[in-house]
Amino acid sequence: MTDYLNSIIQRDPAARSKLSIVLTYPGVKSVFFHRIANNLWNLNLYTLARIVSQFSRFLTGIEIHPGAKIGKNLFIDHGMGVVIGESSEIGNDVTLYHGVTLGGISPAEQSENQRNSKRHPTLMDNVIVGSSAQILGPITVGKCARIGANTVVLKDVPPHATMVGNPAKNISTNTDSS
Repeated sequence: MTDYLNSIIQRDPAARSKLSIVLTYPGVKSVFFHRIANNLWNLNLYTLARIVSQFSRFLTGIEIHPGAKIGKNLFIDHGMGVVIGESSEIGNDVTLYHGVTLGGISPAEQSENQRNSKRHPTLMDNVIVGSSAQILGPITVGKCARIGANTVVLKDVPPHATMVGNPAKNISTNTDSS
C-alpha cells in the first residue's frame, strides 16, 4: 500500500499526504473495491462481484467491471465518469483522468468467431490517458504512450506515441504513427 500511495504522490502535485489520499481520492477507493470484486469474479461469484463493483460506482462515480485486469499502481485522478470494461487490461503505473472510457465494441461489430472474446483495450505500462478520452475495442496502447484529452482511439498505439484528436493521430516525433 505504501508503494501505491508513493506512486500517487509522485504523479500528483496536489497530493499533500498519504492520509489525505486514502480519505479523499475516489480513484484509490475504486481500485480497492475493484481488487475485492476481481477476486470474487475469479472465484466465479459473478453476482457478488457485480454488487461490489456497483457499490464502488455508487461511492466514487468510477465504474470498473470486476473482470477487468489491473496492474499495480493505477492512478485514477479525479475519476468521475471513468468506465473500464470487462476485458480491459491495464499495466503498471498507468494514469487515467476523469471521464476516460476503456470501452468495447458491440457484438454486432464482431465476426461470429470473435464473439465472447476480448472486446476492450489493453494499456501497457506507464500510459497516461487524458480527460474524456475514449479508447475503444480490442486494441493495444503501447508502453509510455500518451493519449490527449478528448481523443478517440480506435487503432493500436505504438510505444511512446502521443495521440490527439478524433480520430486519433500520432503527433510525437520519436515514433512513427503505425
